[in-house]
Amino acid sequence: MTDQPSSLVEQIRACRICADRFLATQTAHTPRPVAWFSPNARLLIAGQAPGARVHSSGIPFDDPSGDRLRAWLGVGRDCFYDKDQIAIIPMAFCFPGYNERGADLPPPPVCAKTWHERVMSHMQDVRLTILVGGYAQKWHLGPMARGGVTKTVQNWRDHLPRIIPLPHPSWRNTAWLGKNPWFTAELLPVLRSRVAEVLQDDEPDSA
Repeated sequence: MTDQPSSLVEQIRACRICADRFLATQTAHTPRPVAWFSPNARLLIAGQAPGARVHSSGIPFDDPSGDRLRAWLGVGRDCFYDKDQIAIIPMAFCFPGYNERGADLPPPPVCAKTWHERVMSHMQDVRLTILVGGYAQKWHLGPMARGGVTKTVQNWRDHLPRIIPLPHPSWRNTAWLGKNPWFTAELLPVLRSRVAEVLQDDEPDSA
């Protein structure tokens, strides 16, 4: 039987597969899956995993990284959080926790193995996929993401008009942005233009 989107969202929110894994992290937190999508969405943001602030609020990209990402996309919060326009589907739905050095742990692979294909099967109206960070790029692009995030983002033109890869909008990447001025000068104007086209529904249904 095929999952209904509303049922699938509830199943994800009830998931506790990683409970023991999270309890063993420095944060010793309990799972709080953040499922934020609708099958009507035309734009898909594929990210890594919620951070600590998102774990607290239950709202994806509800942090400074989200502010930077919305600026990159050229959209406000109302549009960004309209599930019928923008779906936000990370490689793990829960905050993975911190390691002993206080760094973010990677998204547990079991999350994507359990949920990702089931969720993506509903996203039939997506016309633009934004791949934020290496984990999402590897899953969605496969061999085309080899060489790391910088190389994948440098090759952004190869994936137009349906996909645009981005670095993570974290403050930790501020130095990266300074070393790669082409990102702001060349990629961002195209990104904002494509986002506007997709959200205004100005393109045909066929690829």
